Amino acid sequence: MEQHSDSAASASATETERREDFGKLQHGCEHYKRRCKIRAPCCNQIFPCRHCHNDDMSSLNNPKDRHELVRRDVKQVICSICDTEQEVAKLCSNCGINMGEYYCEICKFYDDDTNKGQFHCDQCGICRVGGRDKFFHCEKCDSCYSVSLQDNHSCVENSMKSFCPVCYEYLFDSIKSTSVLKCGHTMHMECFDEMATQNQYRCPICSKSVFDMSENWQLLDREVCGTSIKSF
Repeated sequence: MEQHSDSAASASATETERREDFGKLQHGCEHYKRRCKIRAPCCNQIFPCRHCHNDDMSSLNNPKDRHELVRRDVKQVICSICDTEQEVAKLCSNCGINMGEYYCEICKFYDDDTNKGQFHCDQCGICRVGGRDKFFHCEKCDSCYSVSLQDNHSCVENSMKSFCPVCYEYLFDSIKSTSVLKCGHTMHMECFDEMATQNQYRCPICSKSVFDMSENWQLLDREVCGTSIKSF
């Protein structure tokens, strides 16, 4: 009898897991794989995610109508499987599916692709990707940086709470990879790479070299010293 009870419990658990996993990684948008959409409280419209909302709203013809969604303001989500609108939660109140394998109640954030290594940083107040063990929070810069930069970077107060000096997108909650320059200023990695292809090797903010140029200067010094000056 006890063995039968254990088998029934195991079967029930398997069925629950199967139901919660239904549709995993099959729904979402270009930004996230998730099994729900959000209702934006600012305009009462439905979007796959806040980035989709912000992209649409930023392209409106009337500048007065443009706005961004504050992630924590989201109160309602719509299940992508059964189309039930409900309060923010991990599991759908109607069909029971898991609307996001990763779910943050604070950020109202869902994502089925957990290979990103999502984690919530209490100091930043938002979710990050890349794995909690690979990042630390710099108190002065007030942002999460790679552990390779711990005690190995120039601190600039609130350096991430600024706009990329190349594309002017706000850096702090950008989903693009960010580069911390030697001077401590920050910019998008792709913008940094674009600068390098244009032979621009100085920080756009403070004009300091973004690379160690000492060998280059020494080479130039040797060339200058080896050049004879002729009079005419």
